[in-house]
Amino acid sequence: MPRAAARALLLPLGLAALWGLWEGYRWLGIREQWTWPFTVNDTNMPHVSTIWHAFGQPLQPDGPPLRHYLWHNALFTGKEALAGFALGAVIGFLLAVVLAHSTVLRRGLLPYIVVSQTVPILAIAPMVVVGLGTKGVNPSVGVAVIAAYLTFFPVAINTLRGLHSPDPRALELMRSYAAGPSRILWLLRVPASLPFIFSALKISATASVIGAIIGETPASLQGGLGYAIVNFNQYYSTQPANLWATIIVCALLGITFYLVIVVLERLVLKRAPEHFA
Repeated sequence: MPRAAARALLLPLGLAALWGLWEGYRWLGIREQWTWPFTVNDTNMPHVSTIWHAFGQPLQPDGPPLRHYLWHNALFTGKEALAGFALGAVIGFLLAVVLAHSTVLRRGLLPYIVVSQTVPILAIAPMVVVGLGTKGVNPSVGVAVIAAYLTFFPVAINTLRGLHSPDPRALELMRSYAAGPSRILWLLRVPASLPFIFSALKISATASVIGAIIGETPASLQGGLGYAIVNFNQYYSTQPANLWATIIVCALLGITFYLVIVVLERLVLKRAPEHFA
């Protein structure tokens, strides 16, 4: 209970600290007329209260408030990110299993897997989304593919490391009992790699949200947080609070994905054999 109370108290304290840093930097920047790294004014750094107030303001007269608009767009993006996250996690896991059982494939393919992540995602997203669109594929599928592209790499690399983490003596013991590669995989390698897998999933969870948002930009979808960012960016000079509110929702969506993986990690690893010894 004391630990839970301390964690519950840290959240409002952290938010208060961020609010104080934001307002303090804003006050000093305007007073001292700072221009580096950017000009501090009401457009570039609106009051936190102004951003919070924007959530309750309608985009159109007699229309729903901004929070309703962003909620529906967050659900739209969340579905695409979830699909891409699941697809990328499966691909990354299967790829790691194949590479773990073949030294030749590991030495031959691993450099290309690493190089694939050096290509800017902004260059790949239009090619994937537009290319799939010409084949009659729903643009949302292309967005999910972009999310999967950012997801599979951390999962593949960390899972590969986890599959090689078991003690060599444990491997020899399994082989002495005539265990085949599949039994060694599921009874020894995969359980040993679970901490590595969940570490990768926590990284990939937020990356999938970023990939979905970036993929929505060239997809010309009439929905999603990427669409909202592009839309509010056009009116940033007159209504900057709307764009900042959208950024906050994007961050909250990524945090939600991350927390779900944290909960799953605790549920799965809590049932690991070492906790029952």
